[in-house]
Amino acid sequence: MRIVLYRLLAVVLPLALLEILCRNQIIKPLTLPAPSRIVLGLWAMIENGTFNAAIVKTLTNVALAFGLSVVVGIAAGAALHRARLLRTLLEPLFATYYAIPIYAFYPLFLIVFGLGDAPQVLIGFMLAVVSMIVSTLSGLDSLPPVLAKTPRVFQLGPVETIRRVTLPYAAPYLFTGVKLAIAYAFIGVIGAEFIMSSTGLGYEIRFAYDNLDNNVMYPLILLILLISVTVNMSLDRWDRALQARRGRV
Repeated sequence: MRIVLYRLLAVVLPLALLEILCRNQIIKPLTLPAPSRIVLGLWAMIENGTFNAAIVKTLTNVALAFGLSVVVGIAAGAALHRARLLRTLLEPLFATYYAIPIYAFYPLFLIVFGLGDAPQVLIGFMLAVVSMIVSTLSGLDSLPPVLAKTPRVFQLGPVETIRRVTLPYAAPYLFTGVKLAIAYAFIGVIGAEFIMSSTGLGYEIRFAYDNLDNNVMYPLILLILLISVTVNMSLDRWDRALQARRGRV
């Protein structure tokens, strides 16, 4: 309970200070509106449904990028865990992958895939998939040799081995990858919309920024922040519940 209180204070106190500074014009409205006005602006947007189409588009693309990265990342990680030589060749790339400017490929993706949603989904996927591959490899590497022999003792097939032995043990590592993947998917899709798109939350934020419309820009940023935090907190709670259940078993 005390930890929860400290967390609330760590959020509430800076916001209260920021509210005072904004209300007293120490921080000008052109720089940053008061937090209470940002919240009210977001509520008005949701109530009016002004940006519903942009919200749906962005969340759909994020979900696609995230889902593809999880499926492909787990499959690729499992395959690389068996292909030792290929893993040795690719591991240096994984270590330096996020130093590669992924957004530099965006014009190429536009030429290949056109002006639709595919380039944004692909950017989000490329940013998210490596975290899933690395987390899957870490989870499979952590499997004790004794546990690896269990399927042979009980004569389990490949599917049953994955379902009953491998995945339950590697689940904490996979959840770490999932939490990173959802964050990277958001960054990739919204960043791609920000750079070159005519729809989506990223585009709306850039349009508001170009027009100095803080009453739109900051509420949309707050919306993205709230969605990201809610999703990650939900995944974290699910992860803790699974680990608690695993500890009881």
